[in-house]
Amino acid sequence: MAGSLDGLVFSPIADQAPGQVGTRTRFTYHERDGRIWAEYAGGDVVQGHLVGTRAGDRLDFRYVQLKTDGATSSGHCVSTVVELPDLRLRLEETWEWESQEGSGTSVVEQLP
Repeated sequence: MAGSLDGLVFSPIADQAPGQVGTRTRFTYHERDGRIWAEYAGGDVVQGHLVGTRAGDRLDFRYVQLKTDGATSSGHCVSTVVELPDLRLRLEETWEWESQEGSGTSVVEQLP
C-alpha cells in the first residue's frame, strides 16, 4: 500500500472542462483510521470539500464545491493511489457528477 495522504497537497496534471477543477486547484488531504478528507480551492473553484474512505490503495469519496459564478455542485469519485518512481503519490480518478450530468477521469499528483 502506498503511503499516507495526510498533509499532502495535490494538483491536477491537466485542466478539466471550463468551470471545473484545473491545474490551479490545490487539494490538501488528511487521513486517519481509513477515513480521508480534503479541502480544495483554486481556478474556478472558490471552496471545495471531499470526504470518504480508504481501503488499501482505493479511495471512495463524495465531493461538493462552490464555483466563482456562485454555483454549487457535487459528485462521487473512486481513486487509485499510485506511488511514482520519485516516491510522490498520484491519484488516478474516475468521477461522476451527482448534481448535474457528466462523468470522466482525471489524474492529480502530489506537489513536490
